[in-house]
Amino acid sequence: MSLRIVLWSALGVFLVLAAAGAAWLLSLPSASLAAVQPAIDAKEAEATLAALKPKRQRPLIAIIGVNDGTETTDYLMPYGILRRADVADVVALATRPGPVQLHPALRVEPDTTIAAFDAEHPEGADYVIVPAMMRDDDPDVLRWIRAQSAKGAMVIGVCVGATVVGASGLLDGKRATTHWYSLNELRQKHPTIRYVADRRYVVDRNVATTTGITASMPMMLTLIEAIAGRDKAEAVARDLGLDHWDARHDSGAFRFTRPFALTAIGNTLAFFNHEQ
Repeated sequence: MSLRIVLWSALGVFLVLAAAGAAWLLSLPSASLAAVQPAIDAKEAEATLAALKPKRQRPLIAIIGVNDGTETTDYLMPYGILRRADVADVVALATRPGPVQLHPALRVEPDTTIAAFDAEHPEGADYVIVPAMMRDDDPDVLRWIRAQSAKGAMVIGVCVGATVVGASGLLDGKRATTHWYSLNELRQKHPTIRYVADRRYVVDRNVATTTGITASMPMMLTLIEAIAGRDKAEAVARDLGLDHWDARHDSGAFRFTRPFALTAIGNTLAFFNHEQ
């Protein structure tokens, strides 16, 4: 086969793929505009705060991470907000000794390991925050979450951390939410979960879940309000630049759209053009 035939064949394949890609992009919906959602009913808000109330005045909050892959924002944002509020003792944990590799970037040293935490706090944490992890079936993570729940902890799955909580069995038969991109997977794996639309966070008995990444901010502010009152939560919210943190949310505005796809493609191409 001559070089000319090979080159023309390659060009033909490229043009077919480019045309298919363009057709796929055009088939996607344009950007979705979020609708203005009504304020959360006072009774619902009060019930959420009541479910999150701590059993002691200064509770213990543990944020668990797996050493070989934990989502950056899910792990660090709750830690930073709660430490800033100073209404609880907050510890960042890892499954093993050594740093936690965050995704997509950074490596951090946790406060301690789950084994050391258990030895120091045999009664368990009051709250356990579960971020998204590179795998949702780590046996050490699932075993530890179940054990903490059995001791009375409120387990909070942040973003895709809901899939980890789901894998532990703690979401079975409960109302929940998660990041829109992982919603179908969560419902397929755990069909008894009752998805709640149009809520940034959902609390059902001893488990809470949130929507996408930044939903950890209103979730943490709600937790601060449950622990220390409205005034304290408002003070922290002002520092963060938030004027409200209730659960209102337009789930329909979050889906795979043309701008989202173009951004993802651009980010992928930028990776190959980064400076060393």
